[in-house]
Amino acid sequence: MSRSNEGANKGSKSGSDFLQLDIGQAPPGGRTDWLAGRLRAAIADGTLPVGSRLPASRVLAAELRVSRGLVTEAYQRLAESGQVSGRGRGGTVVVAAPPPVAVPAAVPARGGLVDALRAVPCRIDLSPGVPDLTAFPRTAWLQAERRVLAGLTPADFGYGNPQGAPALREAVVGWLARNRGIRADPDEVVIVAGVAQALGLLAQVLREDGVRRVAVEDPGSLGARQQLEYGRLETVPVRVDELGLDVAGLRASGAGAVLLTPAHQFPTGVVLDGERRRELLGWAADGGVVIEDDYDAEHRYDRAPVPALRALLPEGVCYAGSVSKLLAPALRLGWLLVPPRLSEAVTAAKRYADLGNPVLAQLVLARLMDSGELERHLRFVRRRHRRRRDAMLRAVADRLPGARVHGAAAGLHLMVTFDGADFEDTELASAALALGVKTHPLSWHRLAPGPPGLILGYAAGSTGEIEEGVATLGTALRKILGDRRQPRRGSRVVRG
Repeated sequence: MSRSNEGANKGSKSGSDFLQLDIGQAPPGGRTDWLAGRLRAAIADGTLPVGSRLPASRVLAAELRVSRGLVTEAYQRLAESGQVSGRGRGGTVVVAAPPPVAVPAAVPARGGLVDALRAVPCRIDLSPGVPDLTAFPRTAWLQAERRVLAGLTPADFGYGNPQGAPALREAVVGWLARNRGIRADPDEVVIVAGVAQALGLLAQVLREDGVRRVAVEDPGSLGARQQLEYGRLETVPVRVDELGLDVAGLRASGAGAVLLTPAHQFPTGVVLDGERRRELLGWAADGGVVIEDDYDAEHRYDRAPVPALRALLPEGVCYAGSVSKLLAPALRLGWLLVPPRLSEAVTAAKRYADLGNPVLAQLVLARLMDSGELERHLRFVRRRHRRRRDAMLRAVADRLPGARVHGAAAGLHLMVTFDGADFEDTELASAALALGVKTHPLSWHRLAPGPPGLILGYAAGSTGEIEEGVATLGTALRKILGDRRQPRRGSRVVRG
């Protein structure tokens, strides 16, 4: 259909009585996504209950003045997700609707709240921390795996070194030197099953070393906080502002260790200020232990990289990283570097935890790092993430009145706050989930009071899905606000 015809179809002639559909609201190039999304939302909120019949594709196409193929494709997507079924002359019938799910306002001290939400079906997932799994470099991984297998001897299939395969520890040292400015020896590296296991091992070792209280960023990662608490450490919140962690507050907390994300703070996106870095390293030099989660350090778009804290004070910083956001969480591959005095205890804890990570995957990752394939993959996903971030920024500005955006310069998510609003962010997240869009309320990751907000991931979805997802959030927000005074239109962006 030509652009001139598209313009002519806007208005009442392009609408349909069915669900009050107006094709003029569809984004350019995203009509099929838009129609499928509207139908899913209607099924989710009960407008189209189980047993109801959709219009014949020919009829709906004529009413919307679009091709029949567009409508047929939208119906097919709903059929593939099990929500509708074609019954011949009986038409296309709604056969299943997602169960209503409420996002709890209270967060239990222990438990898998994030895991529970992850298991809930949805049509668009804007959860933070979800990478683009479609971008996994399957061809490069398979080629590397074949080369690794071809070079292995029977003895190589036995138990490996609990500290990690030497080849991967050497490759990690090279990767960190090139990308994070960290100088290390392979003997300082312990290969772990992601940052989550790194935190679990550190909790065990630090507790045995006499540490009972660990400071955490507020707001900060709920999952990381729960990981430390599961390791029987008391977590103490320390305020994060536009300069990063408040080091004066850290000193006042009496904590013996601190967990922070200095390169791209989760969830605000701020970078730890230079003066704060000096203050923090002074605190570590006085005996404090810094746990540096190098979260999203590689994923930056509008700012230069900042050096890792570990590069500045190796003897005072425990450094954790992984490929979960760069490749896939399913690999469960990461690394941990600790000060020399903790090295033997961490290696022993890893040994008794699982005897070490699977060796074959370690060797494949080492080959990807050494060959330059991992850097090529990083450049590829960085370009894709930038486009998706830009799409989300545009959508938030257009669809979420009064929103303030934080942390747009790097990472895989945005933090959105609604300053002065009088609703609960869990209410907004629940309303969005009922419409098939999943995200995290900011209050889950915050202990001190503050304005309502959402944490919106943009790495996993197409630009069309992002636009539709944010538009659905706007619909949910309007439903909540109802007759209340609307916030001003537009948004402010804090790039962080």
